Amino acid sequence: MTAETSETTTEKGKTIDAVWSGTWVAERLGVRLEEAGDPGSPRLDELLGLALRRNPKRAHLLVSQALGKHVPRSPQAVYAAGHGLGDRVRALLGEEAAATSVVLGYAETATGLGHCVADGLGAAPYLHSTRRPVPGVEPAGGFEEAHSHATSHLLLPQDPKLLAGDGPLVLVDDEFSTGNTVLNTIGDLHARHPRAHYVVVALVDMRSPADRERLTAFAAEIGARVDLIALASGTVHLPEGVLAKGQALVEEYERRGAGGPAGSGTAGSGGTGSAAAVARVELDWPAGVPDGGRHGFTPEHRARLEAALPALARQLADAIGAGPGRVLVLGNEELMYAPLRLARALEESGAAAEVRFSTTTRSPVLAVDDPGYAIRSRLVFPAHDAPADGPGDRYAYNVAGAGFDTVVAVVDSHGDTAALHAPDGLLARLAPHTGRVLLALVPSYTPPASSDRQEPIMPEPSLLPEPLRGPAFSSYAPEDCGWLLQDLSDVALEAPTEEREEAIQAGGAHYAESLPVEYQPSPQYQELYRSALTASAARIARAVGTVTETLLAERSPSPVLVSLARAGTPVGVLMRRWARARHGLDLPHYAVSIVRGRGIDPNALRWLAAHHDPADVVFVDGWTGKGAITRELAAALEAQREAGGPAFDPEIVVLADPGSCVSTYGTREDFLIPSACLNSTVSGLISRTVLRSDLVGPADFHGAKFYRELAGADVSTGFIDTVAARFDEVAEAVDAEVKELLAADRTPTWEGWAAVERISEEYGIHDVNLVKPGVGETTRVLLRRVPWKILAQRGAGADLDHVRLLAEQRGVPVEEVDGLPYTCVGLIHPRFTRGATGADGKAVTSK
Repeated sequence: MTAETSETTTEKGKTIDAVWSGTWVAERLGVRLEEAGDPGSPRLDELLGLALRRNPKRAHLLVSQALGKHVPRSPQAVYAAGHGLGDRVRALLGEEAAATSVVLGYAETATGLGHCVADGLGAAPYLHSTRRPVPGVEPAGGFEEAHSHATSHLLLPQDPKLLAGDGPLVLVDDEFSTGNTVLNTIGDLHARHPRAHYVVVALVDMRSPADRERLTAFAAEIGARVDLIALASGTVHLPEGVLAKGQALVEEYERRGAGGPAGSGTAGSGGTGSAAAVARVELDWPAGVPDGGRHGFTPEHRARLEAALPALARQLADAIGAGPGRVLVLGNEELMYAPLRLARALEESGAAAEVRFSTTTRSPVLAVDDPGYAIRSRLVFPAHDAPADGPGDRYAYNVAGAGFDTVVAVVDSHGDTAALHAPDGLLARLAPHTGRVLLALVPSYTPPASSDRQEPIMPEPSLLPEPLRGPAFSSYAPEDCGWLLQDLSDVALEAPTEEREEAIQAGGAHYAESLPVEYQPSPQYQELYRSALTASAARIARAVGTVTETLLAERSPSPVLVSLARAGTPVGVLMRRWARARHGLDLPHYAVSIVRGRGIDPNALRWLAAHHDPADVVFVDGWTGKGAITRELAAALEAQREAGGPAFDPEIVVLADPGSCVSTYGTREDFLIPSACLNSTVSGLISRTVLRSDLVGPADFHGAKFYRELAGADVSTGFIDTVAARFDEVAEAVDAEVKELLAADRTPTWEGWAAVERISEEYGIHDVNLVKPGVGETTRVLLRRVPWKILAQRGAGADLDHVRLLAEQRGVPVEEVDGLPYTCVGLIHPRFTRGATGADGKAVTSK
């Protein structure tokens, strides 16, 4: 197993001359690393190995030998690489400017590296992005999901002023490949708090000449200096046909089981022959010192940790016991810095013959047991830290078969869950491959509530207005829906789509602060809508019946339906109609506003709690895409509960769940729901909801407009009546389907989110919020955003007729692809003002 760049450690701990860990891929695919750095820089093959992964856009993967992520390394070497980069940044800035700088690292891979860079700078505070939302901590910046290459990238500084200064901002990533992520981040933060100087830091700079020119043009555009510092630089040479060959290799070796679960297919992966016992130690972590930079890490925190490390190393050594031999300290995803410092302190103490450091990861990579391949083995286990994107597989590479006598798994207390200790959890996966497993717990840090934060004075529920109802507000019958909104019909809120898109992506505006101009369908499109409704009415009726009957059987015999305006509202009306037609129930139904990144309307929740039992409240939406609103709702309700508010059930119910994000649904098929084809004219003539501080005060509901002037084009009640007319004919099928569902395992898998993450990377978007999966979300992209292209499942039929027509009208290409988990996916135009490039390297420009 590869342990160092210059040597290979066998299972018995002996060393032999190394083979470059990119040889296997290079020989089979013709991939090579081409140097472009200074003669005194480390060679690329000293810093990078090569591996393969299943990816239709780029099969090869650059594997860092210096990061301590996929490849176990000496903790001193890992720390020195990052600290040395920090030394170089300090020399570039000078002591005075360095003292005013802030360091920002990217989750998950560069969280520890960014810490080390900040250590090198000395007096710089540090923050890293995170995929773990924390109730009560307001995100700062604009890339909770937007402007990010991965899931739910949040900036959650304890001190909101941390990113508001004007000193140099140092951005740290492990690899600078295209630069899209960094440019998006700088663009977002610069729009909020302009700075004169940015420094981008990476272990390797692998940009193409065109990407380098983009950085220069970008710096000129924003009027700031942008420097880049890396240990080494170069490019990757990819011969003709390398993608197809790489895909074929991955398929071949996956069939052989080379990358299978639990380290299968690896030499010596049987470890000690019997599972090791798992011991536990709760480290005496210094009180008040964060476990990492999720909420900020100050020079004071750094000094206190430095003082505590010798004692922590002794505690760890005592827990490991005598004669530990070779020890691996294994961090956990974003938790890289704390285990790295513990490993380095243990290494310096001399308590073990050899100490190595690596961390678990979300990234799936093919494992091949060959000295010339960077990923020799892998362990697969479920996520155990309750991630925002739901359950999924996680990986530990190059651990099985490496001959470690002890593995110390360092986990924060947030991740000390039943899943960690389960038979297929991380600890159980480690046990067969080492003599001892030690679980070392670090307390998770949650920022205290700010004592000087002025909370708004909330009105008594009795002083809140009553729900708005039709016909005064909306074209629905008054009993069909009560809108917990304020009427902003007389306020000019619409903006041209391109102008609105640019403002949103640039970070200067939130999507809920304005409205798109309502799309008025052409006669041809209206005919498509009518045909789609006729063809799918029975299918929708069946899904309505299934979700309503499942809800009544499992959640409450008398639910209060609360739809998320506005896509969920037609579904809420239909569910109410089904319950009345089949059971004689007169269910209350309200519509409330939820805004991504800002949560659900708190005054609406307070009104509901004052008028109904929160246990009966059921939140309803139309469909799931990647599950962003599902997670937003859960986080917002948890924050309300922790703040002393009422306890609502966060489990949302939907008509269609193609993303597999919920457990109560009508169907998991991704098919055309005709209400997704139109905007307000199928949703009671109500606009999207609006949340803007000059319009919505502490005592107000969120706002929306009633488009009375569009009454001639309204099909809202027609849609409801057409579907409801099919209830009787689907009743028998619904009863059978519900019986099967009640007995089935409907646990969400969140496979849709994983697909979105993959598509974002494959198409070079580096922003998961610009990927809109499913027929409904794709339609919204074409109606309300600036679409770039549409990905369609090869052979998809009439469900996509309206998508093809809209795409043709807007000049948007439709690309048929294989292996798409959705019927289609809409890609929003990447930031055209930044000179972005697509996966093909061609410039993306606005039309």
